[in-house]
Amino acid sequence: MGQWKFRTAGTAKALEYAAEFLKEAGWIYDANAKYLLLPVPTTQDHRENLRCDTVLIGGNLDTSLYGDRKCVDLLQDPFYLAENASITAYCAVRYAEEKLPVILAGCPVLIIGWGRIGKCLGQLLRNMGACVTVFARKPEDRATLTSLGYSVTSIFDDIQHFRVIFNTAPTPMLSEYLLRPDQIKIDLASVKGIAGDDVVWARGLPGKDAPESSGRLIAATIDRLRKEGSL
Repeated sequence: MGQWKFRTAGTAKALEYAAEFLKEAGWIYDANAKYLLLPVPTTQDHRENLRCDTVLIGGNLDTSLYGDRKCVDLLQDPFYLAENASITAYCAVRYAEEKLPVILAGCPVLIIGWGRIGKCLGQLLRNMGACVTVFARKPEDRATLTSLGYSVTSIFDDIQHFRVIFNTAPTPMLSEYLLRPDQIKIDLASVKGIAGDDVVWARGLPGKDAPESSGRLIAATIDRLRKEGSL
């Protein structure tokens, strides 16, 4: 495939795995390489020691920092986002299992939001036998959910019934006064939607709890973009 060279910046464990998987795919690590792989998401400024032709690859990149240099944002790639949502759902369910004194089979669970992560959570939890209810505001989403066999709600009247609550909606949704202290509350949104000190705000779960899976996805996405000619 020719010599495709890359380098990394940052200490995230997922980045280390991504580098190894890229090497397995035939990429070459070179400290002076054109392609600079950054953590996903990218939270720091990486303008130091950049070549004029550097291509930055990361997530949520602030393109205003890097002038005319090309920026490839993996968090704009629909295939990456779909697979990352699946990994996030697995990590969230694993966390809930660790905290619950019961198994998820037969356990009443609420999912707030029906985006990518919500859909992955719903399928995974139903496959495990959980009693899944989904909160969805849009009538078309509620209609689809009903046709798929989910319990659906558009209000929070029965919120204390649930043993586990997953929020995926990036907006304030639940006050702590509506909730029981012993409920497992996991917030997966970019903006916290459940209030309270006992809420687990699980941003960036794949990179933290499944860094190898996250790194494999990063590497696979980069190599796919290379084959598609997007790099």
